[in-house]
Amino acid sequence: MVDVREPFEISQLGFGVDQVLNLPLPEITLRYTELPSDQELVLVCWNGSRSRKAAEQLIELGFDVKLIAHMRNGLERWVSKGFPTIGDPSILGDLTGKFTCGGKGNCC
Repeated sequence: MVDVREPFEISQLGFGVDQVLNLPLPEITLRYTELPSDQELVLVCWNGSRSRKAAEQLIELGFDVKLIAHMRNGLERWVSKGFPTIGDPSILGDLTGKFTCGGKGNCC
């Protein structure tokens, strides 16, 4: 996972899993060589908007589109699913009912 949020945002609430690299969106084009170009990368942020932009930038920089993904709805969805976090998820407010699948089965 590559968290494209700013360090102060991560200090407020982070993904509670190992191996999350912080590479803020404004630094992607300067520091992209720090990322493995031969491994799958999942880009994440608060709600998916910055991670989508980061994914587009990496693809433009030559990363294989098959190895790049972004987490739609980001940390907000992560918290709504009850996945582990570091920090207080209540800063996101009430996420009850915010993410629905429209009754069409599994979605993430």
